[in-house]
Amino acid sequence: MKKIAVFTSGGDAPGMNACIRAVVRGAIYHGLEVYGIRRGYNGMISGDIIPMNSQSVSNIVQLGGTVLKSARSKEFMTPEGRKKAYENLMAHGIEGLVAIGGNGTFTGAEVFFNEYQLPTVGCPGTIDNDLYGTDYTIGFDTAVNTSLEAIDKIRDTADSHDRVFFIEVMGRDSGYIAIQSGIGGGAEIVMVPETRTPLKKVVGTLKEGWTRKKTSSIIVVAEGDEEGHAAEIADKIKSQVGDKLDIRVTTLGHIQRGGSPTAYDRILASRMGLNAVEGLIKGEKNVMAGIINNEVVFTPFIDTIKKQKPIHEDLLRMVHILSI
Repeated sequence: MKKIAVFTSGGDAPGMNACIRAVVRGAIYHGLEVYGIRRGYNGMISGDIIPMNSQSVSNIVQLGGTVLKSARSKEFMTPEGRKKAYENLMAHGIEGLVAIGGNGTFTGAEVFFNEYQLPTVGCPGTIDNDLYGTDYTIGFDTAVNTSLEAIDKIRDTADSHDRVFFIEVMGRDSGYIAIQSGIGGGAEIVMVPETRTPLKKVVGTLKEGWTRKKTSSIIVVAEGDEEGHAAEIADKIKSQVGDKLDIRVTTLGHIQRGGSPTAYDRILASRMGLNAVEGLIKGEKNVMAGIINNEVVFTPFIDTIKKQKPIHEDLLRMVHILSI
């Protein structure tokens, strides 16, 4: 293998730039030529492929977002689009890919490999931490800390005004951001898609706190919770408790995807990027480079896409015990 390319796809995540840097410099260290594909699969189709060197990735390790840009590509979902992408890669002599992204990125890479057998190793870049085959994904730690900082500030105003705040965090169908920022922020209740939290339990917890003269509470809601978004849940709770509680809602939204990555995310991303390059050199293909129990593992894309990554029951138990 002499030439590889790296791209970012799907939602951006803090630490993606650290991963790009590791891929580029790791490739150069091992004597490979390396290219960057701008705007993910869209750039692969349009031929937006640029040579990269060590200077290309100087002073980016601390930046949020992705210097290669990101996009979602409907055209790549078609055989015609994938054919264009393959032809452009072949025109540059590219023999392997490093794909930094999440579930959708790896789904595309799986289909692409099955059609053209171009080796691809993925790096899990998503704040959701929802990919099977790694303990943590790039960007998750930063997103948790961003959420936690917001929860701390909201708790100040909740306490000052004797209010109950429903705070919605991101995570799609995963409650990892919610559970970790909820524990760190001392939330009374955390609602996640992985386990059912009946509204009557939420009402009961709030009423029980009220009888103990507890004047404020924080409820963290993962955006994919089965009861709906935080605003919907808050309306349902209001209808049951009336004016006894002053209820407010805050949706943190895309603030969780931006910002400078934490030290943990920079190191995690760098480790994954380097191991993705070395995996390609050793013949790995159609796999994601993850880290489990501090050891690098390569998991087939099909497993990262289809297998569910559960939240540890002990974390859910901890929320209940520590909120008493």
